[in-house]
Amino acid sequence: MCKKNKVAVLLAAYNGSKWIEEQINSILIQKEVELHIFISVDKSSDNTLDIVRDFSHKFNNITLLSYGDMFGGAGPNFYRLFRDVCFDEFDYVSLSDQDDIWNSNKLIESISIVENTNSDAFSSDVVAFWEDGRKKYIKKSYNQKKYDYMFEAAGPGCTYLLKKKLAVSFAEFLIEKNKKKMMLPDLHDWLIYAFSRSRGFRWFIYDSPTMLYRQHSLNQVGVNSGFKAINKRIDLIKCGWYGNQINQMCFLLEIKSPTITKSFIFFNFLNLRRRFIDSLVVLFFGVLGFLTFNM
Repeated sequence: MCKKNKVAVLLAAYNGSKWIEEQINSILIQKEVELHIFISVDKSSDNTLDIVRDFSHKFNNITLLSYGDMFGGAGPNFYRLFRDVCFDEFDYVSLSDQDDIWNSNKLIESISIVENTNSDAFSSDVVAFWEDGRKKYIKKSYNQKKYDYMFEAAGPGCTYLLKKKLAVSFAEFLIEKNKKKMMLPDLHDWLIYAFSRSRGFRWFIYDSPTMLYRQHSLNQVGVNSGFKAINKRIDLIKCGWYGNQINQMCFLLEIKSPTITKSFIFFNFLNLRRRFIDSLVVLFFGVLGFLTFNM
């Protein structure tokens, strides 16, 4: 009988009492793997903590990390999980939001693809769904580009699966930056992808969904769907947030080259984002001067 792969599932929670039970239950029924869920609850005003504590008492493969810190976002909460969880006994590390629904074969399918493609990390397409019953296929598996990791994540972080070697390397990176009290980007999934690609790790983006990606008013990022969502992202570019995140990413990862200038963006825009329309957006705002830095 084949030995089952051991997976550490990192779940960041905050005011998620409405959905977190369904999410945890969908993780617990994963097929053909041995898993342990580590949950960090940001200081909440609902009963998320009580729900998670009950789960941790009921299941010996669920650990609730110490409670009381206010992280202020999913990113810092996930960074805490990477710093505080020991991965020694695991083969893989997976990330989970608090409000999605995983396919029952999500982990084993991800592991099989990582092993068959000789990759170090995995992400995938998703099916977004809304409370009114709507569903939408969200494709993230466009061909990877030379510099895409400097400008976007590999997809929703909740689809990520990392080999232990990569997860440990990223955790050590976070611990080092934390000791130096360096600010980290808001978006953990983008930083993980940028770290991985810039360090030479192989990343595979799967062209099939592995989970249902819940959409609601409290999503920190969510699906880029509809004019309202698109306008919100354009506003983030125009106000300088997107450019600052890129700048911070390059500084943290010590990416000295290429320097992001107007001419670099103009001549390389097709290598900056995976989706063509997104490349055009970067070109447009880059030429206008919203995305240029002196590194």
